[in-house]
Amino acid sequence: MRSVFSAKLRQRCRAALYATDETMIDRNQLHRDGHALLHRAIPAEWLDDLRSAFDAGVKPSGQWPVPRGADWRHSMLDLDAKVQAVCRLPSLLEVVGELIGERFFLAQVEGREPLAGGGHQGLHRDLSAQRPGDTVNALAFFDDYGPGNGATRLVPGSHRLAPGEPPFAPSDDSRCVQLAGAAGDILVFDADLLHAGSLNSTGARRRSILIGYFAEPRYASHLETAHLRNVRMDTSERFDP
Repeated sequence: MRSVFSAKLRQRCRAALYATDETMIDRNQLHRDGHALLHRAIPAEWLDDLRSAFDAGVKPSGQWPVPRGADWRHSMLDLDAKVQAVCRLPSLLEVVGELIGERFFLAQVEGREPLAGGGHQGLHRDLSAQRPGDTVNALAFFDDYGPGNGATRLVPGSHRLAPGEPPFAPSDDSRCVQLAGAAGDILVFDADLLHAGSLNSTGARRRSILIGYFAEPRYASHLETAHLRNVRMDTSERFDP
């Protein structure tokens, strides 16, 4: 398949993987916790263009096939070349492949930002479809993020229960970890991991893209619902773990 982004961007993506030890992952910890935070995985020189793409793609709730939450800003940007390049960063694909464990594809990408005074969510799972672990999400942050502007909360290890372990209660925040970090970070997590957005109490901008990756056997069902998720990009490319 011909890529949607240039060979030059592809080379810079590959360079990003080897630029720093921060891209290295502990596979045992990844599977135990169900998530990894890749620090400054996005090249810093891409961020201004990515923020511009986010702002240009913002659409009101009523212009989406399925209305979006009123306290979030949502952006249609899945056709932007640099957004597509972020989705294909080798360091990101490495973690996704490790979690999914089989051939997979990029299923969707959408911009999300909690508005001032909004963004709080209860803990929830996005859920795998055909088997545990066949769906992985990533949040790529275009702005610095922390407790003040609605950073993601999550419960490490909540994607899988050990034998005899009681289930995690979504209403219990006591085991939550709230993230904080810099623009360019990417959070990768198993879709069964308990997670949630948080209140943007300061009103500081916290632009991000939510990226979905599915195991290849999900492709037929993905095509059936792609229009409801406003997927406009080509999703035929495949990636090997």
